[in-house]
Amino acid sequence: MSEKIEQLSEKEQQELMQKYDTESNTRNLQGIFYIVVSVILLAFSLFQLYTGVFGQFTAYIQRTVHLGFALVLIFLLFPARKKGAKNKIAWYDFVLALLSIVVTVYWPLYYDTLVQQFGGITEAQMVIGALAILLVLEATRRAVGLPITIIAIAFLLYALFGPYMPGMLIHRGLSLEQLIHSMYFTTEGILGTPLQVSSTYIFLFLLFGAFLVQTGVGNYFNDLAISLAGRRTGGPAKVAIFSSALQGTISGSSVANTVTTGSYTIPLMKKLGYHKNFAGAVEAASSTGGQIMPPIMGAAAFLMIEFAGVGYWEIAKAAIIPAVLYFSGIWIMTHLEAKKTGLHGLPKDQIPSKIVVLKKIHLLLPILVIIWFLYKGFSIERTALYGILSAVIVSLFLKETRITPRKFITALISGARTALGVASATACAGIIVGVVTKTGLGLKLGQGLVDIARLITENPNGLLLLTLFFTMITSLILGMGSPTTANYIITSTIALPAILALNDQLQVAIPVLAGHMFVFYFGIVADITPPVALAAFAATGISGGEPIRTGINASKLAIAAFIIPYMFILQPQLLMINTHFMELVLILITAIAGMIAIGAGMIGFWYRKIFWYERIIAVAAGLLLIYPGGHSDIIGAAIFVAMLVWQFIYKRGEGVKEDVHKASAGA
Repeated sequence: MSEKIEQLSEKEQQELMQKYDTESNTRNLQGIFYIVVSVILLAFSLFQLYTGVFGQFTAYIQRTVHLGFALVLIFLLFPARKKGAKNKIAWYDFVLALLSIVVTVYWPLYYDTLVQQFGGITEAQMVIGALAILLVLEATRRAVGLPITIIAIAFLLYALFGPYMPGMLIHRGLSLEQLIHSMYFTTEGILGTPLQVSSTYIFLFLLFGAFLVQTGVGNYFNDLAISLAGRRTGGPAKVAIFSSALQGTISGSSVANTVTTGSYTIPLMKKLGYHKNFAGAVEAASSTGGQIMPPIMGAAAFLMIEFAGVGYWEIAKAAIIPAVLYFSGIWIMTHLEAKKTGLHGLPKDQIPSKIVVLKKIHLLLPILVIIWFLYKGFSIERTALYGILSAVIVSLFLKETRITPRKFITALISGARTALGVASATACAGIIVGVVTKTGLGLKLGQGLVDIARLITENPNGLLLLTLFFTMITSLILGMGSPTTANYIITSTIALPAILALNDQLQVAIPVLAGHMFVFYFGIVADITPPVALAAFAATGISGGEPIRTGINASKLAIAAFIIPYMFILQPQLLMINTHFMELVLILITAIAGMIAIGAGMIGFWYRKIFWYERIIAVAAGLLLIYPGGHSDIIGAAIFVAMLVWQFIYKRGEGVKEDVHKASAGA
């Protein structure tokens, strides 16, 4: 390459992630403390690998040991304050780590007594349970952030003060003893399904991602993206889209994805001529889309198995068309923006050699192994283990990709560190799920959203759309500032019941999976939706742009994420539910044509700059094409073709006028 592109150093990337990503705000320990923490992280990964290979312990022991490792490590690694000392561990954190050991070791030590115990709990168990709840809340605040912690505390208070709640929120209430018992001494609270998924599926897949990173696959994704898209119109923006979609297969964080890929792509886009607010928006929107990208989907897919009660392959299959449309929409709009502003691709000397790129194509094999084994119906734990093994094997093909013993240990440590935020988030989310189970709050909140919609209209179609709209707003609010796993648990617990309530009240047949995907999508796009928009804020740390404007641009680019969920609720064929191959092909073709029309309407350019009324018509045509249905497709296609013809006629007329003007000027 003839000219080096300036990008953030690893230190600058880490500082940016610590600013916007709570999970990255860890201490930088040295000396004996670094060694001790590294050994505990290594032990955490080895425990998870052992149970993955030889089988899990009983539910309570598997989950409490997993939780114990996570709590101890969080108090040793995460300071109590965001700007707290990063090079030493406070004395009280040692106390909290010790208490974490006490409350989590209690279960394995007294397992036989606890499982045979009926009725209430002893005073000692009251103290142990209360400490467990407080430690989980504090660990979650440090490792994940305030939003989910505040929601969990509010739910605990709701459980205690139920008799004093207003209107439909009133319930019998739980005593303090009942609350502590259900939260820590049953599998309906902290030790519930979310933590179970974290202690099995999610950890092993995070470990798989850590091993992939050690092969250098992240840099390879950038090289592959540049070689495929770099020379196209507006090349760097398309590199960002392609690279972020690939990174999304191994990354569980929109912010981390934005910083790692954006440190290269954003300066590249700015250099080419994209405005800083648009450059940051492209990266933020693309990186956020990585969380909805099969096969891993930010680990939420594994939670969805338990929550939606469907198989993994059904979830991954359902996510394919929405993900294709999401990234197609961003690709189309960046292309039109580049055409509108006259931006070209990268020069040939800045494109990696195809031989160099093909030389490392084997790095993609572990991802294909994961997809293949999941398709064949292997257990998720076994698939993750095969993925890790395949990553180690393919790394041996080249010296520069080889996972040495040192890198192997680094991967184990890195994987465990990545899992800390997920473990605390799922434990805290268990509190929310537990309170909902005990009080029936989910149904009440769902019915509340339906009742609000009913105040506006009694028309069944209007009621459906309004309830979906209110559910969308609720999911966007609940998703602000939460990582993917916690985000999905919260939205599926609190917002989803409103959609499911419509099945009974309107006698419609919204598939359960469609409802889960709806709230999941809107929870995820909260990362680019102002005013919080963490991914957009992180992007501005690289681009130097304005956070709110970058967030607005990112939301425009991700318009598919605001449209497609409504479409697959109304027509589940978009999720490959109850459809056949030819119908699927037609749906995909018309939907992509629809995204072209919507993209043109949003950007204001097609084959030429289009007027405001043409933009409205283009968006309307796009919506008709995306909506799966014979009549809507025919009308949308007719408008689409008419607009294309009009574009060519108008452009040709402008060309003729220009030729006449030049001829007269020459005369």
